Amino acid sequence: MTQPFKIVIPDFINDDLAPEHQVFGDRGKTVAIDAHHESQLVGHIEDADAIMLYHNLSLTAATINKLDRCKLIVRCGVGYDNVDHLLAASRGIPVANVPDYGTEEVADSALAMALTLARGVHSINSTLRSKIGPYSYTQVAPLQRLRGKVFGIVGLGRIGTAAALRAKAFGMQVVFYDPLRPDGYDKAMGCTRVETLEELLAQAHILSLHCPLTDLTRHMINEQTLSQMRPGSFLVNTARGGVVDTKALPNALASGQLAGAGIDVLAQEPPTDDNPLVAAWRDPEHLAHHRLILNPHSAFYSEQGLMDMRLKGANACLNALLNQPVRNIVNQAALNQASAKLQTVS
Repeated sequence: MTQPFKIVIPDFINDDLAPEHQVFGDRGKTVAIDAHHESQLVGHIEDADAIMLYHNLSLTAATINKLDRCKLIVRCGVGYDNVDHLLAASRGIPVANVPDYGTEEVADSALAMALTLARGVHSINSTLRSKIGPYSYTQVAPLQRLRGKVFGIVGLGRIGTAAALRAKAFGMQVVFYDPLRPDGYDKAMGCTRVETLEELLAQAHILSLHCPLTDLTRHMINEQTLSQMRPGSFLVNTARGGVVDTKALPNALASGQLAGAGIDVLAQEPPTDDNPLVAAWRDPEHLAHHRLILNPHSAFYSEQGLMDMRLKGANACLNALLNQPVRNIVNQAALNQASAKLQTVS
């Protein structure tokens, strides 16, 4: 009898593996490690035939260089900055992602944060609970109508597009910055395109981030770019934690440059107690305390979305193991280059 494939889930999943078994059946054995640091994978992952990676840790050379027979690393999520996909390509290992599992959930969460901030729901609830100020709407005065306000988007991909459609339904003007989108998306979506981030920052009443974390987007929102935003605007980040330099947020919130911020993702998760943003959020004396929503990387979550993530990731692994086409490979160009180099050498 043929030995079943070994599929390793390094992180995040630690409970019933029925969804994965539903896909692999007797053809694969799924091992969930539930690690929070790459060093915990030693001795468990080297002989994996496929890997389903989530977001609690990174796969670097320390692991990838020891993979003996891996046919696919699938990042069960949209972003793939936590796996060295170029190194994987040099070793002939495809890296894929699951870009569509939680599009609706993340877009819904971004709009939920934007609305509860811009309508004053969060701040007035927070101050009343702390027995600050009168039991009156005047606590959030002067509040402006949302219709006609500019909903600014960085990154008009799947989630950014879904967020744009939701913002348009509330009567907001959608303006986006995305240098990677081909021309015509603005026409198709009925949105306005700007050519620079600075243009977007100057216009947006609400800025919602939906871009991947790359060398170009790391700390894209920082002390300088925050100063270029409209005074009293709102920031929402449901993308990747490293896109925002969160050390700059407490002062921006305290000064009123930002009237509020909704942050679902941080560069380090869970954060330490000395994280400046977390410290301000927990401090009743800090003005950011009432102006900040902090969530634990949960915008993706619904029971349906989580199941999509697991089943799509497992199916990608099965296809790779059976030598069938795999969709959403993110390092294909690097794989092609590595293959061409090998052919040249041979």
